[in-house]
Amino acid sequence: MRSFVLAPAICMILGLSAHAAEQPNVLILFTDDMGYGDPSCYGHPRIRTPYIDRLASEGIRLTSFVTGSWCVPSRTQLLTGRYMPRVKFNGGTGSDGTGGLPDSEWTLAEALQDAGYSTHMIGKWHLGYKQKKFLPVNQGFDTWFGLPYSNDYIRPWVQTDEPLGLYRGEEMVEHPLEQDPLTQRYTAEAVQIIEQAPEDRPLLLYLAYAMPHLPLHVSDKFRGKSQAGLYGDVIEELDWSVGQVLAALEKKGIADQTLVFFASDNGPWIDMPPRMQQAGNELWHAGSSGPLRGSKGTTYEGGPRVPAMLRWPGKIEPGRVSPELVGMPDIYRTLLAAAGARRPDHPLDGHDLTPFLSGETETSPRTEYFYFRGRLEAVRVGEWKLRTVSGQPELFHMVTDPFERINRAAGEPKQVERLKARMQEMAKEVGVQVTGL
Repeated sequence: MRSFVLAPAICMILGLSAHAAEQPNVLILFTDDMGYGDPSCYGHPRIRTPYIDRLASEGIRLTSFVTGSWCVPSRTQLLTGRYMPRVKFNGGTGSDGTGGLPDSEWTLAEALQDAGYSTHMIGKWHLGYKQKKFLPVNQGFDTWFGLPYSNDYIRPWVQTDEPLGLYRGEEMVEHPLEQDPLTQRYTAEAVQIIEQAPEDRPLLLYLAYAMPHLPLHVSDKFRGKSQAGLYGDVIEELDWSVGQVLAALEKKGIADQTLVFFASDNGPWIDMPPRMQQAGNELWHAGSSGPLRGSKGTTYEGGPRVPAMLRWPGKIEPGRVSPELVGMPDIYRTLLAAAGARRPDHPLDGHDLTPFLSGETETSPRTEYFYFRGRLEAVRVGEWKLRTVSGQPELFHMVTDPFERINRAAGEPKQVERLKARMQEMAKEVGVQVTGL
């Protein structure tokens, strides 16, 4: 049974109609495996992303936003506000996996639905599907149209006979699946949801794209149109989609009442395993982590640090760019606070960013972040980051060396011991081991 605490900001006004008018609509735009260096506003020299860039310029662009280094941990942080080791899935969540979100978790959708929101999801779930109770429509979403897990869970990339198909609600409604028009179809679904959104209830729309996860797919409308090959075509179609969804908010007249969050779930799949290097996938079909070291599946910054931005008219000053440390669990806490939603009384790993986003404070409330890959592999505390996965401490100063090129462990033994101790504390708390110690 779930138990809850009330967000302080609503203790006096919960249930009053005046509060409902203050609740922002929430739009989450979530790409899959887009690298830190892929959008043009993060430095890509050839891919054009005018709508993503515009979104960034109309809000705050974060240059030190971190999350899980692959799909499931990142989505867990977004939907529950918790590091993945705290959540007992009891099995895998890909094809043939029998695990899923337990009843004890209070998802973002459940919290906002409880606060009076109309809640909708489009796209990739990846948090359990074998039992219907694990599906989005039984985890707080009124509707869902999308895939239960990643688009590569088919032969020859994954040895499974489980059909990959589109779901609507609890039922698979389309199989076999043609993936080329998927971004177009998701976009049309999002626009329709916005057009039909009720006037008397705030809206939560979570659009979790399939792309640019391998295998890459793009519609004929965008194929061959970018200056950066197939991968560029895919990213520019995603950018077009962002533009279409934002335009739908404008047409509906609710753009100024909508908090928009855009991010990738993790970095690019540069070091793709051999199973993915077949059937049309090429090494150059992965994105760019920009100047960052590492990529998807690693705890160097190229895996967990992703492009991220928020737009909230009247709350976030346009044109801000911040290097402050922010983590995916913070989005959960912030959206619950913005919506005046109840939060559970079990431990959360996020912080309410509202004072930071509004400019009330100049610094993010986050001072540390833990990098899990099953076990705990690294921690960042303030300006320092320690990785232990190699068996030897790797200490990086994230202000002067965000690229993780220079290991300063030998010259900073006190910092190493301080961060090791913090890792051991957190590992004990969540019930895992520290890798390399």
